[in-house]
Amino acid sequence: EFEVSQNYPNPFNPTTIIQYTLPEQAKVTIEIFNVLGERIKVLENKMQEAESYKVQWNAKNLSSGLYLYRFIAHVIRNYSVTKKMLLLK
Repeated sequence: EFEVSQNYPNPFNPTTIIQYTLPEQAKVTIEIFNVLGERIKVLENKMQEAESYKVQWNAKNLSSGLYLYRFIAHVIRNYSVTKKMLLLK
């Protein structure tokens, strides 16, 4: 099944890793949002094979605060999860 882990480290400064597992091939989209709901970064937006992945995000140019990451696997029945992460500088 699809699995998206909590980013680590969390809180982080300035980089963090998002890890996920795909049980089947899917188009994966990972987006970062601020607390106002504004999209500030797209980390992934491509087809990926079934396996485990790690994506690093560097927030060195952003201010401290709460951010959200949304993971979507586009398959016959889309899978979506949103998680919180905290940037502390």
